[in-house]
This record gives sequence, C-alpha cells and structure tokens, in this order.
Amino acid sequence: MSRVYNFSAGPSMLPVEVLQQAENELLNWRNSGMSVMEMSHRGKQFSTIAEQLEADLRGLLAVPENYKVLFLQGGATAQFAMIPQNLLADSSKACYVNTGAWSAKAIKEAKKYCEVIISASSEADNFTSIPDPDGWLVDAQSAYLHYTPNETIHGVEFHEVPSVAVPLVADMSSNILSRPVDIEKFALIYAGSQKNMGPAGVTVVIVREDLINQPAATIPSIFSYVQQAANQSMLNTPPTYNWYLLGLMLQWLKNQGGLAAIEKINISKSAALYQAIDQSALYSNPVQTSCRSRMNVPFILSQTELDGVFLQEAEKNALVTLKGHRSVGGMRASIYNAMPEQGVQALIQFMAEFERTH
Repeated sequence: MSRVYNFSAGPSMLPVEVLQQAENELLNWRNSGMSVMEMSHRGKQFSTIAEQLEADLRGLLAVPENYKVLFLQGGATAQFAMIPQNLLADSSKACYVNTGAWSAKAIKEAKKYCEVIISASSEADNFTSIPDPDGWLVDAQSAYLHYTPNETIHGVEFHEVPSVAVPLVADMSSNILSRPVDIEKFALIYAGSQKNMGPAGVTVVIVREDLINQPAATIPSIFSYVQQAANQSMLNTPPTYNWYLLGLMLQWLKNQGGLAAIEKINISKSAALYQAIDQSALYSNPVQTSCRSRMNVPFILSQTELDGVFLQEAEKNALVTLKGHRSVGGMRASIYNAMPEQGVQALIQFMAEFERTH
C-alpha cells in the first residue's frame, strides 16, 4: 500500500524511518526482551531513554543550563492554566497578544487566575496579520507576556522573536523544532508533541529556573513546575512509549542535519505551495504575505461549491485531512517537519490538475 500524505494540523505524519524503527523495536528494545511500553519508568532501561531524550532536545535547541526541560501531560491546553499558576508570583497581571484561535483560548483560561492585559490583537483583520510589536501595550508590572508564534487555524506565523520588557512566554506547539530559536530570548516556551515532535501525549516545557520558585499556594503538585523538575517529570507515571517516540523524532531531526537544515526544507516546501496558490485563479490565501505560516497553509477555492469535490478527489489521490477548520472554512495543508517535499509536490500537482478540469 502506498503512503498516504496526511495534512492534518495534528496528529500529523511521522517520518517513515521513525515508524520503521519503532516497529523493529516494538517487541524487543535493544535486546532487552521487552517493549518500551512494558518498562518501569524508574528502571535502568527507561532511564537511558529519558536521559537521551532530554540531552537530544537540549542539543537541538541549544538550551542553556539555567533552563529546566520538562516532559508533561495535558497538552498545550493544560499549560494555559499552569503558566499563570506557576509564573504570576507576586503579580496579579499578565499580558497576552491575540493573533488567533489558540491565543484566544490561552487568554480565556488565564482570566481565571489574573487580570489579562491584551497587548495587541489582530481580530479586526480576521487574524490575517500580526500587530507590529513596536505598538504593543506592555505593562511593566505584568508577570510575563504570552504570544503564539504560529497559529494553526488562521495560518499566521511570527518570523522574528518580539522584544519586550517583561518575561516572554511562547506557545510553540505548532512550530517548535521547525527552525533554530534563541532560547535565551524566552522565559518559557511550551509545545504539545503532536505536530513536529511525535504522537500526542507529551508536552514539552522549557522554562528559566529562576522564574518557577513561587507557584500559587493552591496549585496541585502535578501542575507545579518546581515539583516536576525535582522529580525529572516523573511525579506520576509518564507516557513512556510517547517519550520514546519523541526521542526517535529528535534523533531523526539530528540525522537531517539539525534545525538549520530542516528550516531550509520547510522554507522550500511552504514557498512552493504558496507560489502555486498565488499563481492560481481558483485558489487564494488570505494571510498577509509577511506573516504567512510555514507550517499551516490555509487556502480558499473561489468556487466554494467545489469544496466537497476537491476533498473527495484529493482523498482518492492519497491526500487526506485537507479540510479547513470549521471556524474559517476552506482548506488547510499542514506541512510540518515530517511532511516530505514529495508530499507537498503531490498536493501541488493535484491542485493544478483539479483547477484544469474544474
């Protein structure tokens, strides 16, 4: 059976090499006689996996020693609540930038714990642009400023890290490991694993250790960064197999040449798809050119009555999960790290043929 190209925003594709290695090791990891799923999370074999996992992530992102690396559960959605509970300390305010659906969800959750200051918003533009950071309202008394570098639903992405006078927090769920980043510009970054890092079930948090020593008194132990760090992210039993798969993904990225190399591939993939859209009379992308996402490419058919036909014929051509989010409609191609260039080219060729025949 030929490979199906899955353009879902998450869970996304995994590289064939990673799936094959997982298959080969499923019943017998490194001649241990056990599957990773059967190992004790406190045993010697799994400790080897966990230690390599953190070392590889630190290496790929060049994480400084004064940052803690945590592997948690609950996805980015849990972090919407955990961040204010862990970072507010003596402050009662936090700044948020609203650039789409995921920013809005983070804002809604944070309002349960503090006064939220909306530093900037692109809602008036239907989230097709990014507000100029020079005009952001940043309250110096705020504990932090939160933003979403890439919005999966609306397809906008920051291509530069904003400079602000308070600790910077970023939801990198949909573009982590897609390009090099300077970790020291951030107080905290977090990301669910199901887009660029593996299957759902793991949430990576990278946080500067001096910021996590004053969690809210009422915070449950399982949600405390301090306690999770003290227990190597094993305050409760972690999803061991998902940690293992995340580790395989990191090794795959290293084999591709690291983040600088994967960024070049991501630029090439997204540029080719945007060029095909821009040169078409049938397809269009609503996002301001300067902030188009490399990871999530939404596009609209000028004849919306063809949407259903497009999706049906795409699936017949092994191109699946192209339907746009229900809140915006149209189509969306998510082209994360594991989406090969031939998958993007297959989509481009299908789109051209569909336009020719319709």
